[in-house]
Amino acid sequence: MIDEKIISQIKPGAQISVQEKTGTFTGMVIARKHGKESGATFTVRTTLDGVGVEKVYPMNCPSIVKIKITSSPQKIHKAKLYFVRKFSKKQTRQRVGTSA
Repeated sequence: MIDEKIISQIKPGAQISVQEKTGTFTGMVIARKHGKESGATFTVRTTLDGVGVEKVYPMNCPSIVKIKITSSPQKIHKAKLYFVRKFSKKQTRQRVGTSA
């Protein structure tokens, strides 16, 4: 289970690293859905070899070992950052304002 302190820090625009039993996935949170319900999820996006990859993780996923918050943005004016799908990695950092 994920610690409540970490869950509260998972917000759109945050750079996180999700460590699973099979490996690590590092990227930016673009959406968080359903608050603290049992079916709550968060979506992480990164670019690998020039291809955008997104993973949707349930909050109560037993395969998640640890989540590390790399950076958190100061201000984000949207709850869902789906618009970053059409930008490059550099343009995404400029638009969203993360320091990663």
